[in-house]
Amino acid sequence: MKKIVIAIITVFIISVGAKAQVEPHAIGVRLGGGNYGSGFEISYQHGIGDGNRLEFDLGLNSQNKASYMSIAGIYQWVWTIEGGFNWYAGPGAQLLLVSKYTVIGIGGQIGVEYNFNPDMDVPLQIGLDARPMFNFFNGGSDLGWGAALSIRYTF
Repeated sequence: MKKIVIAIITVFIISVGAKAQVEPHAIGVRLGGGNYGSGFEISYQHGIGDGNRLEFDLGLNSQNKASYMSIAGIYQWVWTIEGGFNWYAGPGAQLLLVSKYTVIGIGGQIGVEYNFNPDMDVPLQIGLDARPMFNFFNGGSDLGWGAALSIRYTF
C-alpha cells in the first residue's frame, strides 16, 4: 500500500511540473447531462500564461419540470499528458436561474482534452469533463453535478 501511495504522489508531482501550452482563446459548445448546470452551454476559454486559463459558460436547460439558465466560471490548471492530450482541474462557481428560484453553486471541474492545433495545425479542441458543484438555494442545499463533451474552435 505504501508503494502505491508513493507512486501516485510521484506521478502527480511530475505531472504538475509538466504544464501544457494553453491556447490564448477557445470558443464552442459544451453538451452534457447531470442534475444541475448541464444541457447546452456556449463555452469560452481565455488562456492565462502557459498553463492556466479561465472558462466561462452560459447554458440553457429544461429538465425535472423546470427550465433554467446557468452562468459558470472556472479557473483551470492545465497539464500535458502527451502530445495534444491534456488534463485540467480547477475551482469554480455557477449561478443557476431556475424558473422558481435561484441557485448558487461552488465546486470545480476536472477533465481531459485533445487539442489538434499543436500536432496537426487544426484549430480544434475536444474535451470530456465532470463538474461537481455544491448548490445553495432557498432554504436548502445539495450536491449537483454535470458531465459534458466540449467542442471548441481555438484562436
